[in-house]
Amino acid sequence: MDATISFLAAAIVAGTPLLFATLGEIITEKVGNLNLGVEGMMLMGAIIGFKTALVTHSPIIALLTSMLAGAAGALIYAVLTVSFRANQVVTGLTLTTFGTGFAGFLGQNLVGQVVPATVKSFFRPFAFPGLSKIPVLGEIFFQQDIFVYLSYLSVFIVGVYLYKTSFGLNVRAVGENPGAADVASINTTFYKYFHILLGGALCGLGGAYLSLVYIPVWQNNVTAGRGWIAVALVIFAIWNPYKAVIGSYLFGGLDIIGFRIQDTSFPVSMYFLDMLPYIVTVVILVVISFRKSKENAPPQGLGNPYFREER
Repeated sequence: MDATISFLAAAIVAGTPLLFATLGEIITEKVGNLNLGVEGMMLMGAIIGFKTALVTHSPIIALLTSMLAGAAGALIYAVLTVSFRANQVVTGLTLTTFGTGFAGFLGQNLVGQVVPATVKSFFRPFAFPGLSKIPVLGEIFFQQDIFVYLSYLSVFIVGVYLYKTSFGLNVRAVGENPGAADVASINTTFYKYFHILLGGALCGLGGAYLSLVYIPVWQNNVTAGRGWIAVALVIFAIWNPYKAVIGSYLFGGLDIIGFRIQDTSFPVSMYFLDMLPYIVTVVILVVISFRKSKENAPPQGLGNPYFREER
């Protein structure tokens, strides 16, 4: 039982950067924009957050700058796709390439450097008052670091915002039919820009978690493809922030299962275990593609540029 609880608690830690990135992409796609630059925005947030932590020794400033870095990457995407109506797929892929090069350039002299002690101590796990005493669940969910608790809060806020507020209704209207939303006096351009930048900021936070908490030593390509898994998790979660929690923690568990199996005599190749998250991603996408229903459908305007003069 102790080993199971330990594994599940570690899966939450491993799934937290995926959760932030998935929430960011859900918000972006809800307004009708497909941004495949999640990996790039995570890397931008990771390097800026890490570099800021080294310079300022302030965890709060590191978090804010990582969010700004992710939002800056999203702004590049927004200008090209919203204002200039560039192809969203190509722009997203270009953003990933840019973010990878950006992180590689700024981090070339930082490889092997460690996060300052003040930042590491700020993000150390602690028992959440009251809730940590719940048997089993308390040990799994409420003996984590403040970043994990922030992810819980983010899921709740995004869910309430999208499904319980008039602004969230406008977001979904813009994503489904921007022309109709425009006729209804909803500022589609503002909604697209704001939510694309918000999505980028959350992706930046996911990257910062990797470089500041999960792997508090700078290394090249710290995201290791997690941005691509986050894009797939949006489909797995059916564009629902609450279901994104399940997917993120599932893939977090798949990400660390290899380290756990190393301690046993279970006969399985480590190469297969490294492939496992990506194999499961492909299988899930195939299964969901066959389950054609209105509930599983993406926003109708997803990926389509909007130009009000063409209404």
